[in-house]
Amino acid sequence: MRLTVLGGGGFRTPLVYRALLDDPGDRAGRCTEMVLYDTDRRRLDAIGAVLAQQAAGRAGAPAVRATTDLDEALRGADFVFSAMRVGGLEGRTRDERVPLAEGLLGQETVGAGGVLYGLRTLPVAVRTAERIAAVAPDAWVINFTNPAGMVTEAMRRVLGDRVIGICDSPVGLCRRAARALGADPDRASYDYVGLNHLGWLRGLTVGGRDRLPELLADPGALTSFEEGRLFGAEWLRTLGAVPNEYLHYYYFHREAVASIRSAATTRGEFLRDQQAGFYSAAAARPEDALAAWERTRLEREATYLAESRAATGGWERDSCDLDGGGYDRVALALMRALARDERTTLILNVANRSAVPGLDDDAVVEVPCLVDAGGARPLATGPVAPDQLGLMLSLKAVERAAIEAAESGERGAALRALALHPLVDSVNAADRILRAAADGR
Repeated sequence: MRLTVLGGGGFRTPLVYRALLDDPGDRAGRCTEMVLYDTDRRRLDAIGAVLAQQAAGRAGAPAVRATTDLDEALRGADFVFSAMRVGGLEGRTRDERVPLAEGLLGQETVGAGGVLYGLRTLPVAVRTAERIAAVAPDAWVINFTNPAGMVTEAMRRVLGDRVIGICDSPVGLCRRAARALGADPDRASYDYVGLNHLGWLRGLTVGGRDRLPELLADPGALTSFEEGRLFGAEWLRTLGAVPNEYLHYYYFHREAVASIRSAATTRGEFLRDQQAGFYSAAAARPEDALAAWERTRLEREATYLAESRAATGGWERDSCDLDGGGYDRVALALMRALARDERTTLILNVANRSAVPGLDDDAVVEVPCLVDAGGARPLATGPVAPDQLGLMLSLKAVERAAIEAAESGERGAALRALALHPLVDSVNAADRILRAAADGR
């Protein structure tokens, strides 16, 4: 089986390779070759050195090949893992700084920054989908390119059900909540509903019993894990659900913006400088690339959501959340289910197909799905709380306006995407943000 990674020179590619190395499946159904595609040869060389050291002494390790030719990378692929960052971390820093200059949230996937990122990424994602359709029409596409829900919906217009979006946030939330109850995360089932980076855990069933009410009633257990500390026990009991960590930007918007504005650097600036150091070190001493990558990864994980944690007391992440695994485990589980017909349930980004009442069938939602060799089918969620559905509908309108802008090039659609976002409080501010982004400021 051949896996092609788009954005293969990206920092998190070794996580995917690590998951493949640890895959316990029989060799007949395992990945035998991993093809890395990137536009930056220097990054490919650095990540290639890390992967070579990961594979050292590992029998049956997937072969690794790198290329800057997209069609060459796609040819013969069984799976395509899309993890592109259009514009690089320099683009991300602009997406963050431009809204902050207007006093609005500057964040990679949420608010005006997320819309700017989508507007830049969507045209490239759609062109890539067209090349996949032409060169590797039978490949399954696993999309992790952010904003993941928006990008998956745009790529679906070319690839249909052959593209499935993934994210590590829901699985991380569910596993942390189960552990807070003393339950085995792998033996629990989860009632989760939302869009990418906008979802809620509404039920956690262990042994046939929903134990989420028990968790919500226990302040000590609630505040023993990340989401409980972010949102606070009182607010979670009020909601009757545990939100995805990214909803902190909605529920505590003022505090989050103040924390980001008071920081010396944005998250994008921190990662830009940190990763520049890693790639330079890997180029200078390729024999130490894996050690340099591990040091950088640990620092990256330890500082994840630092501004939100600073706004809620400045607590440290638990050691079990520093492993860095998440989306890579979801990707491997998805690949195994599709390639080996290993029936499983995963939280994925797929077309709604009436699973979530109130959203149309083509809307990409993030919900539990039954997955096997035939694909991923969303499970019915039942009624959604009005406050949750209202946010989902607002964000879906933003996503679709951004997709329209990418397709048509019309400025009006781009302005609509920005101005309709719940975290953008002024059409005039949205217009200035769009102008500043167009000017490259």
